[in-house]
Amino acid sequence: MRQKNKVKISDFSDHLFWDIDRNKLDINKNFSFVLQRVLSYGLFNDWNLLYKSFGLARIAEEAKKIRNLDDKSLHFVAHISGSKLSDFRCYTTRQSIPRHWHF
Repeated sequence: MRQKNKVKISDFSDHLFWDIDRNKLDINKNFSFVLQRVLSYGLFNDWNLLYKSFGLARIAEEAKKIRNLDDKSLHFVAHISGSKLSDFRCYTTRQSIPRHWHF
């Protein structure tokens, strides 16, 4: 693991984990959950904190396993990591019924 400094959940924006107890969340055990929240709802500072702490390789590897990422997050991670969209689980298992509002 490339973790340069010990990052804590309290270092991230408060709005990311509004629905859970932040004290019980472990960033290493729940990395996929934290990553999805940062990609979908995080600020640029949250992204930088995650990137500097874990590196692009781990972020891309975990993002490929996430079942549901929004299109912006999917394309962002695919572009900066040099990955194909078809490598991502959320791209290959899209819902069969399209959403009403596709932004």
